[in-house]
Amino acid sequence: MRIYIECPQSIPMTADPISISSRLFLPAGSLCWREIIRFVRQRSRIIGALATPILFWIVIGAGMGRSFRADMPGGGNFMEYFFPGTLVMILLFTAIFSEISIIEDRREGFLQSVLVAPVSRMAIVLGKVLGGTLLASAQGILFLVLAPLVGIKLGLSSFFAAVGVTLIVSFALSGLGFCIAWRMSSTQGFHVIMNLFLIPMWFLSGAMFPADGAHGIMRRLMSLNPLTYGVCGLRRALYLGSPANLRLPSWSMCLGISLAFAAGMFMISSVIAGRRVAADLQ
Repeated sequence: MRIYIECPQSIPMTADPISISSRLFLPAGSLCWREIIRFVRQRSRIIGALATPILFWIVIGAGMGRSFRADMPGGGNFMEYFFPGTLVMILLFTAIFSEISIIEDRREGFLQSVLVAPVSRMAIVLGKVLGGTLLASAQGILFLVLAPLVGIKLGLSSFFAAVGVTLIVSFALSGLGFCIAWRMSSTQGFHVIMNLFLIPMWFLSGAMFPADGAHGIMRRLMSLNPLTYGVCGLRRALYLGSPANLRLPSWSMCLGISLAFAAGMFMISSVIAGRRVAADLQ
């Protein structure tokens, strides 16, 4: 028999900086650090999150390289065009799958212990999302170092611009993963949602093919997909300062929509975490 303890959904915060730090940033940092330690101890997750996208990049890029010419600086081939899309795939896999720990924590009872602790739900969300963000960004930056192998010349400014976009996209995807995982009680259901919703979201982001040559309906879906602007932002960052005309949304649009996506996912996650869901009763 399980006993459920009612507790306040959130703890009101005062303007005292020490109070805010102890009730928001300290528990969030603790949960974030726990996610990092857990990830490091599971080497299979490290290999899987990096090896799968890199394999996609090599196999698909090599197979389509001769039949695809992207509108990019220097007339890059498909390997070059596919590079930002592969980077986003790494962010997607790592950020989304890191949130599976929510389902495992609920099953093991750890999440229930956190929920009855005197911390706000926003702190719980922030800790989980930050953990996924740092893990995804770290692996994305490791892959970013391979950019010169396909002819992308990374300067210092373009590197840091790409890292900035990587952090924003990772935060948004971690928040999206939180929204999905919080309501679920099984990892099998999470994988179904991953295959049904998140993978098509990646395909329709311009990761594999540009929107210019797509069908009208597909082009419309790509323009409505917030991940599209994360991919375009990475492309602009990688070719920062290039005189070539990249037929992509402007910098301000890419950053604005990506930041709005990240903020929106965090706010939705905080609202969802403050409510009782069906998974709490299973």
